[in-house]
Amino acid sequence: MKSVVRVLQIAFTYIGTIVGAGFATGQEILQFFTQYGRWATITILVSTILFIWLGTKTMLLANTIKATSYESLNKHLFGEQAGKWISLFMLVVLIGVNSTMLAGAGSVFMEHLNFHYQTGLIITLVGSYFLLNRGIESILQMNSIVVPMMLALSVLIISNTIHMPNADRFIHLTTDSSLTATWAAPFMYTAFNLSMAQAVLVPIGSHTESRRVIRLGGIIGGIGIGFMLMAAHFAMSPLMPGIMQFEIPMGNIASMLGIVIQIVYVILIYLEIFTTFVADIYGVTLQLQPRISLSPKLIRIALLFICFFLSQFGFSSLLSILYPLFGLISMVWIVMLVRVNNSSVKTIK
Repeated sequence: MKSVVRVLQIAFTYIGTIVGAGFATGQEILQFFTQYGRWATITILVSTILFIWLGTKTMLLANTIKATSYESLNKHLFGEQAGKWISLFMLVVLIGVNSTMLAGAGSVFMEHLNFHYQTGLIITLVGSYFLLNRGIESILQMNSIVVPMMLALSVLIISNTIHMPNADRFIHLTTDSSLTATWAAPFMYTAFNLSMAQAVLVPIGSHTESRRVIRLGGIIGGIGIGFMLMAAHFAMSPLMPGIMQFEIPMGNIASMLGIVIQIVYVILIYLEIFTTFVADIYGVTLQLQPRISLSPKLIRIALLFICFFLSQFGFSSLLSILYPLFGLISMVWIVMLVRVNNSSVKTIK
């Protein structure tokens, strides 16, 4: 029973780390999948396979080398000097992504809860600071509650979409995008998200004794990510292209299920953004501690302030610029992960 609980904790934390601001709101899925029409169904399947394979491999590799941080993993993949520079780049990327997530939290408060944008930012920053002081276990516990609820609501949204007159539009949806852009999207999307998720996946892998538990958690987590990707794409396809005008498209879809479901879904979107934001800040803090002679609390406060400043540029504008660019650069990290000797991640009985 203890192993089952740990498997589910790993799976839910993996899902919760990937399901950040862009994913939970639907913006990421629009940018990387739905806008490519009927091809999106196949590219989501490709992305799911990559999440299962490479997410699990990341945790197993971290377990093998007993990585203390994602810099340890990068040094193993790229070498001592190159690994340091890659980790520094990832640090900058994580700060940019966290700023995007914080902006997403502000958008949730503004669009669906009728609060001021800045109010959403401040509430998120204050809550993050207090949760960070409780450590990574509190993040695992939150994901164990929030992620199952998100999966249940995904099932509800699918069941509602099935009854729509054009529910099969995801099969026939056309696109003006090139095949090159269409097929590059799942690889860029997976590369970006996994390279960012290593801040959480590495400590999970290195602190979990059983490699079988890691493997099962990674497989279940990857399948869960794919299921939620497909559910959102299926729900948004009948509403294309009008759905692209919304900052929080999935929140708009939830509104079709009634006011209660809408409020619950919007709250869950916010909590997914919040838990991913906190987890990433936690990972960046661990990375900065050996480099900066400041207490962890001061480092967290500085990071939260930087994210607050960058979040003033808005959500969808940041998402459309930062995510594709970071996804492209993260492809290098994925290539190195794929190339690493498989004997490094063999099962130890």
